[in-house]
Amino acid sequence: MANNLYNTMYNPDVLSCIANLSNDEVFTPPEVANAMLDLLPQELFSNPDTTFLDPACKSGVFLREIAKRLLKGLEPLYPDLQERTDHIFKYQLYGITITELTSHLSRRSLYCSKFANGKYSVVHFDNIDGNVRFKNVKHSWGKTTYDSKGNPHTACVFCGASKEQYDRDPSLETHAYEMIHTTKPEDIFNMKFDVIISNPPYQLTTNSTEREAAKQARPIFQAFVENAKKLSPRYLTMIIPARWYSGGIGLGDFRETMVHDRHVTKLVDYVNSRDCFTGVDIAGGVCYFLWERDAVGECQVTNISAENSNTTTRSLDEFGNIFIRSNESIGIIHKIRESKTPTLDSQVFSLDPFGFPTSARGQGKPFSGCLTLVHSKGNGYIRRSEVGKNKELIDKWKVTIARIVPGNGEVGVDPSKGYKAITTPRILPPGTVNTFSYMLLGAFDTEKEAENFRGYMMCKLPRFLLRLTYSSMNIAKQNFMFVPKLDFQQPWNDALLYELFGLSDEEIALIESTIRPMDGGDE
Repeated sequence: MANNLYNTMYNPDVLSCIANLSNDEVFTPPEVANAMLDLLPQELFSNPDTTFLDPACKSGVFLREIAKRLLKGLEPLYPDLQERTDHIFKYQLYGITITELTSHLSRRSLYCSKFANGKYSVVHFDNIDGNVRFKNVKHSWGKTTYDSKGNPHTACVFCGASKEQYDRDPSLETHAYEMIHTTKPEDIFNMKFDVIISNPPYQLTTNSTEREAAKQARPIFQAFVENAKKLSPRYLTMIIPARWYSGGIGLGDFRETMVHDRHVTKLVDYVNSRDCFTGVDIAGGVCYFLWERDAVGECQVTNISAENSNTTTRSLDEFGNIFIRSNESIGIIHKIRESKTPTLDSQVFSLDPFGFPTSARGQGKPFSGCLTLVHSKGNGYIRRSEVGKNKELIDKWKVTIARIVPGNGEVGVDPSKGYKAITTPRILPPGTVNTFSYMLLGAFDTEKEAENFRGYMMCKLPRFLLRLTYSSMNIAKQNFMFVPKLDFQQPWNDALLYELFGLSDEEIALIESTIRPMDGGDE
């Protein structure tokens, strides 16, 4: 029975079908699981002592594909199929599932039975779980805090889940995952593992005390990586969202740790998540990596976009705490840095430059002495005294863009058509300010400077350099760290910029093929 299951390819593979479902807990296609397993030294699958753990089982695909390799690799040592199967399933493969449902699915994938002691199981255990366990863990609620309106907020000390949302009927899933709701993950199985491999849950929706308790997604995938490292496996490989490259909510410390971790020896990067997970859009793309406990050095980085692949070996922290994902772009950044030109992150203003939240609208009609407030729905009108920050900028010419990457992060853009990277820059005349919906890129004394700067930001090179730092839908001040700050008394175009920084024909072609022209129309 085991021979039929593990040595026969199903068409279609039910796990491939499941993997196409769209969810924050993304299921892994078998081909992706095998690509991750290919990162490992293949002699591991011929060693009867190698132990494997998936700490976030959903479909059981990793354990199933490992079982296939072990069944083949251990055949010389265990010629009898049942003896070989018993050894592999009882002493080499372990899983922690994320829900009771996925525990049944994972055991069904691995043992051919949702109960490990059932009569249809390919190997007999004395318990229902076998080595694929599910424990109904509870959240550990921390101290209650209150927002500006007095609304309470209590979060789990392990994952940040909101008590108001997840302290609910016991019949509902708590999403309190065992692997990350403990300070001692090594006690779960009380054993060491050679390989930890997984596609962990990516995020939880939580209630924030900021911005009137608006709902936002809190990443949790990093907690699985961190706790897996605590187990000190020989090898660790996980597939996770690539948004950690530039940090963000809850990811600052994780980003810094990852980019400086010299044990990360391989990184496979998908700019478009659809190239990895068919039908699933994940802003910023996805990646999987190999962490080796006993190896230290540079990282082999592979970029995959549609049918194209590019691999080079380099340091992840070459540019500080922000990882640049594009191998082909490194030379362009080097040339700009060698020119000693200042960069725009010294000019761009932090979010919310005038103290008006996204929801601010002002009055509907103008009145004597009013200022214009630009918001996401149009214009409103306010008193000068209502401006809470940067009052000295009110009477300057200003250039803004939306603080969100157009097209929901452009995750579904066909690369052959090119990316915009930013919304069309907009000039705000004196007497006009903006809400939190927009970024203030620069403030100038003259309209000419503002027009020249707007034209510069519509060039392909600045937008290309901006996009290199993106890993989510939000644009921040730090994303401008490679964009040159030039003399905006004169107009600029891409031909002048390419010549100024001495870009090669290949580098120009990369920029031209990546970024599409802007027509200058309003959005």
